[in-house]
Amino acid sequence: MPRRRCLLVLFGVLLSSCMVPPPALRQGGAFADIAVAQAQQHDLSGQRVRWGGTIAKVTPREKETCLEIVSRPLDDQARPEDSDETFGRFLACSSGFYDPDVYRRGREVTVVGTLQPAVAGKIGELTYYYPKVAAETVYLWPKRRLRKYVYEPIDPFWYPYYGPWPYGVWPYGGWRYPW
Repeated sequence: MPRRRCLLVLFGVLLSSCMVPPPALRQGGAFADIAVAQAQQHDLSGQRVRWGGTIAKVTPREKETCLEIVSRPLDDQARPEDSDETFGRFLACSSGFYDPDVYRRGREVTVVGTLQPAVAGKIGELTYYYPKVAAETVYLWPKRRLRKYVYEPIDPFWYPYYGPWPYGVWPYGGWRYPW
């Protein structure tokens, strides 16, 4: 009985180890449970957050680069989920240069940083207040590979001239010709 428990615990540890964020996204301890909409409406400056989504726009500046990100819910690994659900948009500004050809529109990122006061901006002609994150970590996720799943049903009825036997050989002896 103790052996079974030991194996069960080992299996649980191995399974849970697959569900952790990358080390760069775990740094700094706990994160505030704040939604983008809350940060838009209230000044929550100084709170540490871990938000993610898809890049909408990249703006390189003299000393920093700001990413406009369409917020998405995060999965167990802190990767943005591939869904149409969004919590709004936010700005993530980090020191240094982030190449717009690498950090291009539609790529998934997760950001760890500290909230700053919201910044007014425009989406089309709409004035939008972006919650701003002073990003310590900007994690660019690898592109998702599209997997093609093909369903090929198994036909229980064999073609009249061919059977499941190799080279047309009947199991009762003799040859079966395909014409």
